[in-house]
Amino acid sequence: MGKRPTLADVAARAGLSKTAVSLVLNDRPGSRLSADAVARIHEAASELGYRPNAQARSLRLGTTGTIGFISDDVTVTRFASAMIRGLLDAADERDRGVLIAETFQHPKQLRTAMEAMADRQVDGLIFGALAARLLDLPPLPDGLRAVTVNCVNPDVPVAVLPDEEEAGYAVTRQLLDSGHGAGLGIIGNAPIARSDPRVSVTISRRFDGIERALREAGVTPVAIEDIEKWEPWNGYDATARVLDSGAAVTGLLCLNDRVAFGAHQALTERGLRVPDDLSIASFDDDELASYLRPGLTTARLPYQEMGRQALELLLDADAAPGEHLVDMPLQVRGSIRSLD
Repeated sequence: MGKRPTLADVAARAGLSKTAVSLVLNDRPGSRLSADAVARIHEAASELGYRPNAQARSLRLGTTGTIGFISDDVTVTRFASAMIRGLLDAADERDRGVLIAETFQHPKQLRTAMEAMADRQVDGLIFGALAARLLDLPPLPDGLRAVTVNCVNPDVPVAVLPDEEEAGYAVTRQLLDSGHGAGLGIIGNAPIARSDPRVSVTISRRFDGIERALREAGVTPVAIEDIEKWEPWNGYDATARVLDSGAAVTGLLCLNDRVAFGAHQALTERGLRVPDDLSIASFDDDELASYLRPGLTTARLPYQEMGRQALELLLDADAAPGEHLVDMPLQVRGSIRSLD
Protein backbone atom coordinates (compact mmCIF):
# COMPACT_ATOMS: atom_id res chain seq x y z
CA MET A 1 0.00 0.00 0.00
CA GLY A 2 1.40 3.41 -0.97
CA LYS A 3 2.06 6.26 1.42
CA ARG A 4 -1.05 8.21 2.36
CA PRO A 5 -1.06 11.63 0.63
CA THR A 6 -0.34 14.53 2.96
CA LEU A 7 -1.37 18.16 3.07
CA ALA A 8 2.12 19.00 1.79
CA ASP A 9 1.60 16.74 -1.24
CA VAL A 10 -1.64 18.55 -2.10
CA ALA A 11 0.05 21.93 -1.65
CA ALA A 12 2.91 20.91 -3.98
CA ARG A 13 0.49 19.60 -6.62
CA ALA A 14 -1.66 22.78 -6.45
CA GLY A 15 1.36 25.11 -6.32
CA LEU A 16 0.13 26.80 -3.13
CA SER A 17 1.12 26.94 0.53
CA LYS A 18 0.15 24.31 3.11
CA THR A 19 -1.68 27.03 5.03
CA ALA A 20 -3.85 27.89 2.03
CA VAL A 21 -4.62 24.23 1.38
CA SER A 22 -5.50 23.65 5.04
CA LEU A 23 -7.89 26.61 5.09
CA VAL A 24 -9.76 25.32 2.06
CA LEU A 25 -9.88 21.58 2.78
CA ASN A 26 -10.80 22.00 6.43
CA ASP A 27 -13.46 24.64 5.75
CA ARG A 28 -11.73 27.12 8.01
CA PRO A 29 -12.60 30.83 7.80
CA GLY A 30 -10.09 33.46 6.72
CA SER A 31 -9.24 32.29 3.23
CA ARG A 32 -9.01 35.06 0.61
CA LEU A 33 -8.01 32.76 -2.20
CA SER A 34 -9.41 33.18 -5.68
CA ALA A 35 -11.97 30.79 -7.06
CA ASP A 36 -9.29 29.43 -9.40
CA ALA A 37 -6.96 28.66 -6.47
CA VAL A 38 -9.73 26.93 -4.51
CA ALA A 39 -10.57 24.83 -7.57
CA ARG A 40 -6.88 23.87 -8.01
CA ILE A 41 -6.73 22.71 -4.38
CA HIS A 42 -9.82 20.54 -4.67
CA GLU A 43 -8.61 19.13 -7.99
CA ALA A 44 -5.17 18.28 -6.54
CA ALA A 45 -6.76 16.65 -3.47
CA SER A 46 -9.03 14.57 -5.71
CA GLU A 47 -6.20 13.48 -7.99
CA LEU A 48 -4.06 12.40 -5.04
CA GLY A 49 -6.93 10.79 -3.14
CA TYR A 50 -6.26 13.00 -0.14
CA ARG A 51 -8.50 12.68 2.91
CA PRO A 52 -8.17 14.92 6.00
CA ASN A 53 -6.92 13.24 9.16
CA ALA A 54 -10.14 12.67 11.08
CA GLN A 55 -8.39 12.34 14.45
CA ALA A 56 -6.49 15.58 14.05
CA ARG A 57 -9.64 17.34 12.86
CA SER A 58 -11.53 16.00 15.88
CA LEU A 59 -8.90 17.32 18.30
CA ARG A 60 -8.85 20.71 16.62
CA LEU A 61 -12.62 21.18 16.44
CA GLY A 62 -13.59 19.38 19.62
CA THR A 63 -15.98 17.11 17.67
CA THR A 64 -15.77 13.61 16.21
CA GLY A 65 -18.18 14.02 13.28
CA THR A 66 -20.06 11.01 14.62
CA ILE A 67 -23.68 10.71 15.73
CA GLY A 68 -25.11 7.92 17.87
CA PHE A 69 -28.49 6.34 17.07
CA ILE A 70 -30.10 4.11 19.70
CA SER A 71 -33.44 2.41 19.09
CA ASP A 72 -35.64 -0.35 20.46
CA ASP A 73 -36.66 -2.47 17.45
CA VAL A 74 -36.28 -0.08 14.51
CA THR A 75 -33.30 -1.66 12.75
CA VAL A 76 -34.80 -5.16 12.79
CA THR A 77 -38.26 -4.11 11.62
CA ARG A 78 -38.48 -3.80 7.85
CA PHE A 79 -41.33 -1.31 7.96
CA ALA A 80 -39.67 1.10 10.40
CA SER A 81 -36.09 0.71 9.16
CA ALA A 82 -36.80 3.55 6.70
CA MET A 83 -36.04 5.76 9.70
CA ILE A 84 -32.42 4.57 9.46
CA ARG A 85 -32.34 5.34 5.75
CA GLY A 86 -33.50 8.91 6.27
CA LEU A 87 -31.00 9.44 9.06
CA LEU A 88 -28.09 7.97 7.08
CA ASP A 89 -28.95 10.00 3.97
CA ALA A 90 -28.92 13.22 5.99
CA ALA A 91 -25.70 12.21 7.74
CA ASP A 92 -23.99 11.46 4.43
CA GLU A 93 -24.96 14.86 3.06
CA ARG A 94 -23.34 16.48 6.10
CA ASP A 95 -20.24 14.25 6.14
CA ARG A 96 -21.18 12.63 9.44
CA GLY A 97 -20.77 9.05 10.55
CA VAL A 98 -23.46 7.20 12.49
CA LEU A 99 -23.03 4.56 15.18
CA ILE A 100 -26.14 2.38 15.59
CA ALA A 101 -27.23 0.32 18.59
CA GLU A 102 -30.40 -1.71 19.18
CA THR A 103 -31.72 -2.33 22.70
CA PHE A 104 -34.86 -4.45 22.14
CA GLN A 105 -36.45 -2.43 24.96
CA HIS A 106 -34.05 -3.85 27.57
CA PRO A 107 -33.04 -1.14 30.12
CA LYS A 108 -29.59 -2.70 30.66
CA GLN A 109 -28.83 -2.72 26.94
CA LEU A 110 -30.01 0.88 26.69
CA ARG A 111 -27.65 1.99 29.44
CA THR A 112 -24.77 0.01 27.91
CA ALA A 113 -25.40 1.55 24.48
CA MET A 114 -25.48 5.08 25.90
CA GLU A 115 -22.22 4.50 27.79
CA ALA A 116 -20.56 3.04 24.68
CA MET A 117 -21.63 6.04 22.59
CA ALA A 118 -20.40 8.49 25.24
CA ASP A 119 -17.06 6.64 25.46
CA ARG A 120 -16.67 7.10 21.72
CA GLN A 121 -17.36 10.83 22.16
CA VAL A 122 -20.25 11.06 19.72
CA ASP A 123 -21.34 14.62 18.99
CA GLY A 124 -24.97 13.83 19.83
CA LEU A 125 -27.51 11.08 20.36
CA ILE A 126 -30.74 10.26 18.56
CA PHE A 127 -33.19 7.94 20.30
CA GLY A 128 -35.70 6.19 18.04
CA ALA A 129 -38.66 3.91 18.66
CA LEU A 130 -40.81 1.61 16.56
CA ALA A 131 -44.02 2.83 18.24
CA ALA A 132 -44.41 6.47 19.28
CA ARG A 133 -44.25 6.20 23.06
CA LEU A 134 -42.87 7.75 26.22
CA LEU A 135 -39.29 6.54 26.48
CA ASP A 136 -37.55 5.93 29.81
CA LEU A 137 -33.88 6.95 29.63
CA PRO A 138 -30.96 6.94 32.06
CA PRO A 139 -29.49 10.40 32.78
CA LEU A 140 -27.84 11.89 29.70
CA PRO A 141 -24.14 12.80 29.83
CA ASP A 142 -23.64 16.48 30.62
CA GLY A 143 -23.51 18.69 27.55
CA LEU A 144 -24.45 15.97 25.06
CA ARG A 145 -27.14 17.06 22.61
CA ALA A 146 -30.00 14.63 22.04
CA VAL A 147 -33.15 14.32 19.93
CA THR A 148 -35.94 11.74 20.09
CA VAL A 149 -37.64 10.43 16.96
CA ASN A 150 -41.03 8.70 17.12
CA CYS A 151 -40.83 8.87 20.91
CA VAL A 152 -40.55 11.45 23.70
CA ASN A 153 -38.65 11.89 26.94
CA PRO A 154 -38.98 14.82 29.37
CA ASP A 155 -35.20 15.30 29.54
CA VAL A 156 -34.79 15.53 25.74
CA PRO A 157 -36.09 18.93 24.61
CA VAL A 158 -36.46 18.18 20.87
CA ALA A 159 -38.78 15.44 19.57
CA VAL A 160 -39.76 14.43 16.03
CA LEU A 161 -43.22 12.85 15.77
CA PRO A 162 -45.74 11.97 13.05
CA ASP A 163 -48.66 14.37 12.74
CA GLU A 164 -51.25 11.82 13.79
CA GLU A 165 -54.10 14.24 14.40
CA GLU A 166 -54.06 15.57 10.85
CA ALA A 167 -53.75 12.03 9.52
CA GLY A 168 -56.79 10.93 11.53
CA TYR A 169 -58.73 13.85 10.15
CA ALA A 170 -57.63 13.30 6.53
CA VAL A 171 -58.41 9.56 6.42
CA THR A 172 -61.83 10.07 8.03
CA ARG A 173 -62.64 12.90 5.61
CA GLN A 174 -61.73 10.62 2.72
CA LEU A 175 -64.48 8.20 3.75
CA LEU A 176 -66.97 10.95 4.63
CA ASP A 177 -66.41 12.82 1.38
CA SER A 178 -67.05 9.58 -0.50
CA GLY A 179 -70.52 9.37 1.02
CA HIS A 180 -69.96 6.93 3.90
CA GLY A 181 -71.12 9.21 6.73
CA ALA A 182 -74.40 7.31 7.20
CA GLY A 183 -72.71 3.90 7.27
CA LEU A 184 -69.32 4.43 8.90
CA GLY A 185 -67.89 1.75 11.17
CA ILE A 186 -64.69 2.05 13.23
CA ILE A 187 -62.53 -1.02 13.80
CA GLY A 188 -59.80 -0.63 16.39
CA ASN A 189 -60.88 1.65 19.20
CA ALA A 190 -57.99 1.22 21.66
CA PRO A 191 -58.71 2.51 25.18
CA ILE A 192 -55.32 1.48 26.62
CA ALA A 193 -53.24 2.98 23.80
CA ARG A 194 -55.26 6.19 24.06
CA SER A 195 -54.58 6.60 27.79
CA ASP A 196 -51.12 5.12 28.49
CA PRO A 197 -48.20 7.20 27.11
CA ARG A 198 -45.85 4.24 27.56
CA VAL A 199 -47.96 2.45 24.96
CA SER A 200 -48.42 5.49 22.71
CA VAL A 201 -48.16 9.26 22.88
CA THR A 202 -49.73 9.80 19.46
CA ILE A 203 -52.62 7.35 19.06
CA SER A 204 -54.89 9.58 21.14
CA ARG A 205 -54.14 12.32 18.59
CA ARG A 206 -55.12 10.01 15.74
CA PHE A 207 -58.48 9.63 17.45
CA ASP A 208 -58.66 13.38 18.05
CA GLY A 209 -58.41 13.89 14.29
CA ILE A 210 -61.02 11.23 13.60
CA GLU A 211 -63.42 12.74 16.13
CA ARG A 212 -62.87 16.26 14.78
CA ALA A 213 -63.84 15.12 11.28
CA LEU A 214 -66.92 13.30 12.59
CA ARG A 215 -67.95 16.29 14.68
CA GLU A 216 -67.63 18.70 11.78
CA ALA A 217 -69.75 16.42 9.59
CA GLY A 218 -72.30 15.72 12.33
CA VAL A 219 -71.71 11.97 11.95
CA THR A 220 -72.08 9.23 14.56
CA PRO A 221 -70.55 5.86 13.57
CA VAL A 222 -73.04 3.02 13.18
CA ALA A 223 -70.53 0.59 14.74
CA ILE A 224 -67.41 0.92 16.92
CA GLU A 225 -65.34 -2.11 17.86
CA ASP A 226 -62.70 -2.04 20.62
CA ILE A 227 -59.50 -3.99 19.96
CA GLU A 228 -56.84 -4.79 22.55
CA LYS A 229 -54.06 -5.13 19.98
CA TRP A 230 -53.96 -3.96 16.39
CA GLU A 231 -53.30 -7.32 14.76
CA PRO A 232 -54.95 -9.00 11.75
CA TRP A 233 -56.79 -11.63 13.78
CA ASN A 234 -58.32 -8.92 15.98
CA GLY A 235 -59.37 -6.99 12.89
CA TYR A 236 -60.89 -10.16 11.50
CA ASP A 237 -62.90 -10.90 14.66
CA ALA A 238 -64.06 -7.29 15.08
CA THR A 239 -65.21 -7.06 11.46
CA ALA A 240 -67.09 -10.33 11.82
CA ARG A 241 -68.89 -8.91 14.86
CA VAL A 242 -69.90 -5.80 12.92
CA LEU A 243 -71.25 -7.88 10.04
CA ASP A 244 -73.11 -10.19 12.41
CA SER A 245 -74.69 -7.21 14.17
CA GLY A 246 -76.60 -6.26 11.05
CA ALA A 247 -75.35 -2.66 11.22
CA ALA A 248 -75.82 -0.84 7.90
CA VAL A 249 -72.10 -0.37 7.34
CA THR A 250 -70.81 0.91 4.00
CA GLY A 251 -67.29 1.96 5.02
CA LEU A 252 -64.81 0.73 7.62
CA LEU A 253 -62.23 2.98 9.21
CA CYS A 254 -59.52 0.62 10.47
CA LEU A 255 -56.99 2.02 12.92
CA ASN A 256 -54.00 0.44 11.20
CA ASP A 257 -53.17 -1.61 8.13
CA ARG A 258 -52.84 -4.90 10.03
CA VAL A 259 -56.38 -4.49 11.33
CA ALA A 260 -57.49 -3.63 7.78
CA PHE A 261 -55.85 -6.82 6.50
CA GLY A 262 -57.92 -8.84 8.98
CA ALA A 263 -61.04 -6.95 7.91
CA HIS A 264 -60.29 -7.84 4.28
CA GLN A 265 -60.13 -11.52 5.21
CA ALA A 266 -63.44 -11.41 7.07
CA LEU A 267 -65.15 -9.73 4.13
CA THR A 268 -63.68 -12.12 1.57
CA GLU A 269 -64.82 -15.17 3.52
CA ARG A 270 -68.38 -13.86 3.36
CA GLY A 271 -68.24 -13.23 -0.34
CA LEU A 272 -68.05 -9.45 0.06
CA ARG A 273 -65.79 -7.37 -2.15
CA VAL A 274 -63.78 -4.22 -1.45
CA PRO A 275 -64.85 -1.58 -2.40
CA ASP A 276 -67.98 -2.74 -4.24
CA ASP A 277 -69.69 -4.03 -1.10
CA LEU A 278 -67.69 -2.26 1.60
CA SER A 279 -65.03 0.46 1.55
CA ILE A 280 -61.94 0.42 3.81
CA ALA A 281 -59.39 3.05 4.83
CA SER A 282 -56.57 2.81 7.31
CA PHE A 283 -53.27 4.14 8.69
CA ASP A 284 -49.49 3.46 8.49
CA ASP A 285 -48.95 2.39 4.84
CA ASP A 286 -47.36 -0.87 5.84
CA GLU A 287 -45.98 -2.87 2.89
CA LEU A 288 -49.06 -5.05 2.79
CA ALA A 289 -51.24 -1.97 2.08
CA SER A 290 -50.04 -1.88 -1.52
CA TYR A 291 -50.15 -5.69 -1.87
CA LEU A 292 -53.87 -5.92 -1.10
CA ARG A 293 -56.19 -5.93 -4.10
CA PRO A 294 -57.48 -3.36 -4.48
CA GLY A 295 -54.71 -1.36 -2.83
CA LEU A 296 -55.52 0.08 0.59
CA THR A 297 -56.12 3.80 1.05
CA THR A 298 -54.06 4.74 4.09
CA ALA A 299 -51.99 7.50 5.74
CA ARG A 300 -48.27 6.79 5.57
CA LEU A 301 -46.14 6.82 8.71
CA PRO A 302 -43.20 8.99 7.54
CA TYR A 303 -40.33 7.02 9.11
CA GLN A 304 -37.75 8.11 6.52
CA GLU A 305 -38.65 11.80 6.77
CA MET A 306 -38.61 11.61 10.58
CA GLY A 307 -35.13 10.06 10.58
CA ARG A 308 -33.83 12.78 8.28
CA GLN A 309 -35.38 15.57 10.32
CA ALA A 310 -34.05 14.15 13.59
CA LEU A 311 -30.48 14.36 12.35
CA GLU A 312 -30.96 17.83 10.91
CA LEU A 313 -32.37 19.08 14.22
CA LEU A 314 -29.56 17.46 16.19
CA LEU A 315 -26.97 19.33 14.13
CA ASP A 316 -28.89 22.62 14.31
CA ALA A 317 -27.69 24.50 17.38
CA ASP A 318 -30.68 26.84 17.05
CA ALA A 319 -33.32 24.08 16.79
CA ALA A 320 -36.45 25.10 18.64
CA PRO A 321 -37.34 22.89 21.62
CA GLY A 322 -40.63 21.02 21.54
CA GLU A 323 -42.34 18.68 19.11
CA HIS A 324 -41.57 18.83 15.41
CA LEU A 325 -44.45 17.18 13.54
CA VAL A 326 -43.98 15.44 10.19
CA ASP A 327 -46.89 15.04 7.77
CA MET A 328 -48.42 11.60 7.22
CA PRO A 329 -49.26 11.70 3.48
CA LEU A 330 -52.54 10.14 2.39
CA GLN A 331 -51.99 7.27 -0.03
CA VAL A 332 -55.18 7.08 -2.10
CA ARG A 333 -55.67 3.66 -3.67
CA GLY A 334 -58.71 1.67 -4.75
CA SER A 335 -60.30 0.58 -1.46
CA ILE A 336 -62.93 3.34 -1.23
CA ARG A 337 -66.02 3.50 -3.41
CA SER A 338 -67.82 6.79 -3.85
CA LEU A 339 -71.52 6.60 -3.02
CA ASP A 340 -72.29 10.09 -4.35
